[in-house]
Amino acid sequence: MVKRRISKAKTTKVRNRTKPGRGRPPVHQESWSKVSVVLFDRQIVQLDRLATDIRGRSGRAVNRAEIIRALIDGLIDSGMDVTASGSEADLRARVARRLGSPYR
Repeated sequence: MVKRRISKAKTTKVRNRTKPGRGRPPVHQESWSKVSVVLFDRQIVQLDRLATDIRGRSGRAVNRAEIIRALIDGLIDSGMDVTASGSEADLRARVARRLGSPYR
């Protein structure tokens, strides 16, 4: 009989456990997926500077993933309609204009 390996889904859900599990404890309160994205070196430099500045002012260490998630959630929560953006450059310009001037 041939055994088949069943691959696990990429989405991981937080489970309620009665005893501690192996490995690092889950730190997220909702389901999550691990994704890979390509960022430019200049973006990584800015993320690292921002993380350093946040730590310097607040004393709390914030990592790149937390900053990126916060920026995405901030955009989502803003209600800004970005569906008309035709390119990455257009989306970037729209967001920069919205952040650079008071929203009316």
